[in-house]
Amino acid sequence: MTATLLIDGRCTACGACLATCPERALVRAPLRPGLLASLCTGCLACIEVCPRDAISEAGEGGEPGG
Repeated sequence: MTATLLIDGRCTACGACLATCPERALVRAPLRPGLLASLCTGCLACIEVCPRDAISEAGEGGEPGG
């Protein structure tokens, strides 16, 4: 299962999500991490660890709300 994640402007690029992702599906990028969707298994560990609540699971149409 793959997940579509949204990382919003609250992200401070602290790296907590990158360090937590067991699949290495998140990659460092200039403003905020990027997602390699093909590697994401949908474990959502990144959402749980984000100190700014900047990551959410996207629902249909790419909108927040999984």
